[in-house]
Amino acid sequence: MKYLYIIYQYLVALPIALLFTIITAVVTIIFSRWKNSAWLHTLQMWWSKSFYYLCFIPVHVSGLENINPNQSYVFVSNHQSMFDVVLVYGWLPVVFKWMMKKELRRIPFVGKACEKAGHIYVDRKNIKAAQQSISDVKAALKDGVSTVIYPEGTRTKDGSVGRFKRGAFQIALDLGLPIVPISLSGCYEVMPRNKMYVTHHPVYMHVGKPIDVTQFEDRDAAIEYVRQQVIDGMINVDK
Repeated sequence: MKYLYIIYQYLVALPIALLFTIITAVVTIIFSRWKNSAWLHTLQMWWSKSFYYLCFIPVHVSGLENINPNQSYVFVSNHQSMFDVVLVYGWLPVVFKWMMKKELRRIPFVGKACEKAGHIYVDRKNIKAAQQSISDVKAALKDGVSTVIYPEGTRTKDGSVGRFKRGAFQIALDLGLPIVPISLSGCYEVMPRNKMYVTHHPVYMHVGKPIDVTQFEDRDAAIEYVRQQVIDGMINVDK
């Protein structure tokens, strides 16, 4: 069954997903004037969900009652897999902008569509450019628009949660916005780093309660507290 599943991915799921990706990217580019509209975001959510539906991967989501769709937030999430992106994009029901590494701009159709959708590319090797990207994110966070950041900076190598960098927390402090922890589980088992096919495995996304980081006198303490909230919300998928 494993090999039939892999063959299905390459011969059926992948071509359909690529076609849907091109269609969604083209529509996003054409209608970029309405980049924050609910209808365009809904289309992008269904594009994301299609990856899970095509691979028959069960998705379990909890904690959505913790967020107000009319409030802007800084969401921070652990980063397990490429499938993290489509899980969050597909099941987080708010308009938000990613902070993305600039190399993703090179992806045909997708790179341009993400730019037109208002997602922010970050040049991590250029301090001045990175600071400008943070300023761009701050300018976008209004009227209920949020941002989602992976503060680890890269995908995990072994499923564990790495150290969190400070960028997300500085944005939250500067704008007085709450941070919301997102805990992802199972994505590492679905497609760990450097693996080129999907393994059938359920995934879990838990949205935690908003955290007022201004209550912490020490920024490092705030970072570690939020990181622990992310870890506490994860599911032990080995059980």
